[in-house]
Amino acid sequence: MLKDYFNFINKVSVNRLGKWGVILTTSSFLVFVIMELARMVGILTNAYIGLITYLLFPTLFVIGLIMIPISWSQQKKSSGKTTRQLLDEQFNEDETAASFFGSKVVLSIIALTLINVLFLLIASTQMLGFMDEPVFCGTACHSTMHPEWISYQQSPHARVHCVECHVGEGAGALIQSKLNGAYQMLSITFNLYEKPIPTPVHQLRPARETCEKCHWPEKFYGSRIKSYARYQMDEASTPKYTTLSLKIDAGKGKEKAGIHWHIAKENEVRYTSVDDKRLEMIWVEAVRADGSVTRYNNRKLLDSERQENPATRIMDCVDCHNRATHIYEDPSMAIDDRIHKGLIDRTLPYIKKEGLAAISGSYKTKEEGMEGVRKQLEGFYRRNYPALAATQMDKIDDAVETLQSIYNRNIHPGMNIVWGSYPNFIGHRQNSGCFRCHNENMVNDSGQAISYECTTCHSILAQEEDQPFKYLQPPDKKDKTYQMHRYLQNEFLESYSE
Repeated sequence: MLKDYFNFINKVSVNRLGKWGVILTTSSFLVFVIMELARMVGILTNAYIGLITYLLFPTLFVIGLIMIPISWSQQKKSSGKTTRQLLDEQFNEDETAASFFGSKVVLSIIALTLINVLFLLIASTQMLGFMDEPVFCGTACHSTMHPEWISYQQSPHARVHCVECHVGEGAGALIQSKLNGAYQMLSITFNLYEKPIPTPVHQLRPARETCEKCHWPEKFYGSRIKSYARYQMDEASTPKYTTLSLKIDAGKGKEKAGIHWHIAKENEVRYTSVDDKRLEMIWVEAVRADGSVTRYNNRKLLDSERQENPATRIMDCVDCHNRATHIYEDPSMAIDDRIHKGLIDRTLPYIKKEGLAAISGSYKTKEEGMEGVRKQLEGFYRRNYPALAATQMDKIDDAVETLQSIYNRNIHPGMNIVWGSYPNFIGHRQNSGCFRCHNENMVNDSGQAISYECTTCHSILAQEEDQPFKYLQPPDKKDKTYQMHRYLQNEFLESYSE
């Protein structure tokens, strides 16, 4: 059978162009099969190899196929012979003789055409599947997407494929994503992309098609207690605790509403912002279950900042959870987190202060930054605590390694990503967050502002205190914070009553 195949292929090659077409088609097919088998057994895992396998070799295969009929057309013109005459020249009489199902030549062409079509279908399917893998998204365009790849791998959604959020479901979403991907490839090829890459607010699918596949408003009920340790800049890096009881209810019927009231099906919040960064609002509308609408206008904005026909957006998950996956940390909070987890030893003097100074330095390259973190921390302890540096160098080395990992995750000079490049709108510690809408300047026609009372969204059980649940303890009348302590304690207890 193999001998018959090569005999047929040889006869199809009527000139040099045809021979090259056959060589290109056959070799690309064989190499594709070998590469695919190697990928399936785990020998090849590199995204660039996958890109070559699924894009280059099928393309060469098709080019080779096209060259074969072109070579026959050239041969007909140069020889002045018809297709039938050329067939008679190239093939034996019994191969071109007509039969009930057609001649052997025709049957061979049909069989090979079906094999070619099947091969291209398999290659296309495998290519689409490969391009949907996170490793492709994160490593195929290494220098450009490397920051996003690092943050993705350490995010709460590290097991969720990129396409589940960035593409969504349906043929329309798939086609749009591939067109957008083609433009991105051109942008990378000709260096047309921005640095840092803007958050793709226009390309993201609606949250109801993505986020709410796993997180839906009916799932949000009750409260959730979160306690944060914030370490001070003193020698002992003393912890201060802030503990919040977050009211995460979506609210339904007579139930008390909380943070997720904004995206409950019974309500709708619409807004327009000054620009695509969504940091400053022009107006906000709340449409309630009974159909009533209240608009709050930003009285602080100048007329020049107001657009005539601003784009209106319906609020969804990503308006607050804008960094749900590609999370870039605040440097101080990142160190607090590592100390709390025991990755940095708090017994090292001034570790919070000096660690923050080390990772906040201005470095031109990633390599310079990594080395700068090490030099600054080691130099501090050798100069100021030589005895400690001599006996506890292992603790210092562990701290350096952890600080370097924080720097490596969050800072990417090649893409102009520095601290604060990507603000996180959750809460309001790092930036305005909730206060983009909940502030004294967003007022309705009666002059009433959107509520910005602290206890609207959370009860406060401790605020930079020595104990994580300070306000749940009996208040001391001699303490200057007695009234606040008592108020916050009562507010928390009443929030659980019907």
